[in-house]
Amino acid sequence: MAAESSKQFWKRSAKLPGSIQPVYGAQHPPLDPRLTKNFIKERSKVNALPMKNKKASSFHEFARDTSDAWDIGDDEDEDFSSFQTLNSKVAKATAAQVLENHSRLRVKPEWPQAALSETPTNCKVIKSSSDAHISRTPDVCTRNPLHKQQSLPLRPIIPLVARISDQNASGAPPMTVREKTRLEKFRQLLSSTNTDLDELRKCSWPGVPREVRPVTWRLLSGYLPASMERRKLTLQRKREEYFGFIEQYYDSRNEEHHQDTYRQIHIDIPRTNPLIPLFQQPLVQEIFERILFIWAIRHPASGYVQGINDLVTPFFVVFLSEYVEEDVENFDVTNLSQEVMRSIEADSFWCMSKLLDGIQDNYTFAQPGIQKKVKALEELVSRIDEQVHNHFREYEVEYLQFAFRWMNNLLMRELPLRCTIRLWDTYQSEPEGFSHFHLYVCAAFLIKWRKEILDEKDFQGLLMLLQNLPTIHWGNEEIGLLLAEAYRLKYMFADAPNHYRR
Repeated sequence: MAAESSKQFWKRSAKLPGSIQPVYGAQHPPLDPRLTKNFIKERSKVNALPMKNKKASSFHEFARDTSDAWDIGDDEDEDFSSFQTLNSKVAKATAAQVLENHSRLRVKPEWPQAALSETPTNCKVIKSSSDAHISRTPDVCTRNPLHKQQSLPLRPIIPLVARISDQNASGAPPMTVREKTRLEKFRQLLSSTNTDLDELRKCSWPGVPREVRPVTWRLLSGYLPASMERRKLTLQRKREEYFGFIEQYYDSRNEEHHQDTYRQIHIDIPRTNPLIPLFQQPLVQEIFERILFIWAIRHPASGYVQGINDLVTPFFVVFLSEYVEEDVENFDVTNLSQEVMRSIEADSFWCMSKLLDGIQDNYTFAQPGIQKKVKALEELVSRIDEQVHNHFREYEVEYLQFAFRWMNNLLMRELPLRCTIRLWDTYQSEPEGFSHFHLYVCAAFLIKWRKEILDEKDFQGLLMLLQNLPTIHWGNEEIGLLLAEAYRLKYMFADAPNHYRR
């Protein structure tokens, strides 16, 4: 009966929402699983919470009934449907506990103390080796800052590059012989007259050294040609083309038929990595606003969808690191020249566009790509770990309730940004990395928490665990193990789809 109900869940149709889709299930700040779990158990003795909401009859009904991922009270038109029953006292206690836990981060002895210091006062700026002179167009980087800002809690500084030796910038420990050999291999490939992209992908799969990551990502995404002599002209042409779009289309954001799109972008940008100071700077938010608006109006089949704003951030950080030696997450971008910022903006736009070209069905009307991937994940997990699958069924947890965000945001809200950057090294090296291989990464990620999942014995405890997984301390080692397991699953199941179909 349960299996039949599951099938009906995917076949039913309902009134479709508009082109702007919500993102579901997260909370900010993240709840401490231990504190919240104890609270629920204690409160259930007196005033029991409902075991689960009314089961959604369709994907779209679920979408309408689920709150936005980063909504923390800055939009008067949106509701908080998740965790309304938690009183303010418990919410404050949870937030305080989370901040206290974060403030006691353990630092490995070999980490440089400077990496955890406050924002540097004198940030060093380096000149990019791939910088091209762009003809100047009207200044688009001096618009008024976004007025809609959020009051955010204070937090300890957690560098984007913590625990990843080949990403550390200042004060990094000396590279090992193996790391130096890898870096030299990359430099030889990138400096050749015609870069061997197959060999570059093979070298990039286990991670790309920070020093060569910007140009490597441009090549792997298809933004730059393999021919060395064509790269400078290509960069110049594509950057000029992007700012031509700005001149042609950006003023149309004030037109009535673009108001809904622009308003949603304007709301979402301050929510993008809200605890990282870099993304709360007005100049950075203006850049993101332009990138997202231009992409949306050039892709009317999907338009802007919440979650796309997250996909800009890894590209922006990587291309910014090409010019900055200091801690990127605390860097003041006003120290960079306008020409450099324009180059970073244009490159981020084009590389994000290349990524979305491969997964656009995730964001088109009714988001069919996400529905298919969530269903495939459910079938795959049922074969990989039947005990976990049956545990979800026992407590009536739908995969859509947690995996929608995993597919919509490519696990970006489950992992620290430093981990996402490392993950994307491999995604760009894999054929259909952001679509096909991502399915196996999600399956490996889910099974990674099987013990914690099986320990939870109620619907709400399971959802709170899956929406607040403790990955804040993850780094290169954990991502490497996750990718290795995902590759093993792909090797076993990708060429034999009937192995995971019932």
